[in-house]
Amino acid sequence: MKRMRRLALVAPLVLALAACDLRERPAGMDAGGPVVPSVLGYAEREKILFMHTEASDAAVADTLTKMMRSPVLVVPELAQTPEAALANVYVFTNGIQPRGARGPFENQPDIFDSPPGTPGYSPLRLVNLVAWTDPSQARLLTSAEEVLAAQAAGDVTVERPGAVVNMPLLTWPGGGER
Repeated sequence: MKRMRRLALVAPLVLALAACDLRERPAGMDAGGPVVPSVLGYAEREKILFMHTEASDAAVADTLTKMMRSPVLVVPELAQTPEAALANVYVFTNGIQPRGARGPFENQPDIFDSPPGTPGYSPLRLVNLVAWTDPSQARLLTSAEEVLAAQAAGDVTVERPGAVVNMPLLTWPGGGER
C-alpha cells in the first residue's frame, strides 16, 4: 500500500519531466551546464581559439555578451591590474570584413601578443583599438608584430582606452588542443 502511494506521488513528477524537451536550453547552456563559446583570433601568424569571461568596462562586457550570446561579467577591478601583468589584444574598429569569424566591430579577428609559453603571457588583456588610416588599404594582419609595423608605417593608429578583458587562450601556436 505504501508503495502504491509513493508511485501515485512520483508518477506525476516523472510524467512532467518526460514531457520537458531537454534539448531546449538557454543560449550558452548544454546538457552539462553553461558553455562559454570559443572565438577565432590570431597569434604569431596562426589561428587560435580563445574566450571572453570578464571585462573591466560595462560597455565592453555588453558588446562581447551580445557578440557571443553568452554573458561576459563586468569586473571593474580588472582595470587596476598593473600593466606589467597584462598582455595585449588588438581589436580592429574598421578595415576588412572577412567571411566567417570577425571581431566585436565586425572586422577582422582579434590579434594577441604573448601566447602561453612566451614571455609576458597573461590571460588578462589590455584592449588596443586598431583603426586603419585608409580603410580601403586594409589587409589581414595575423600577428602583433604586423600591427606594430603597420602602426610605425602610419597605416594604422592604435588607441588604448584602458579596458581589460580576461581572454584565456584555448589553442595557441605550439600548444593547446587543435
